[in-house]
Amino acid sequence: MSPESVDVTAGLGGFLAFFLLAVALYFLMRNMNARLRRMSYRQEQETKAAAEGAGPVQPDSSDLGGGTQAGSDLG
Repeated sequence: MSPESVDVTAGLGGFLAFFLLAVALYFLMRNMNARLRRMSYRQEQETKAAAEGAGPVQPDSSDLGGGTQAGSDLG
């Protein structure tokens, strides 16, 4: 085996794989931020309604989250 200088690069396949992972991460982060904002808004509305004595706010029919609470799947 001769110690020749051989350049080994990822090439186009490596670039495409990395680019697709970056795009997927962007969409996942965007989705997560939207869900966190929505959850924060709902919590604010429930707190406001409880302070007024109206009770908890019913979830909207357009809710895609399935109506689960934030910490219900931790235990």
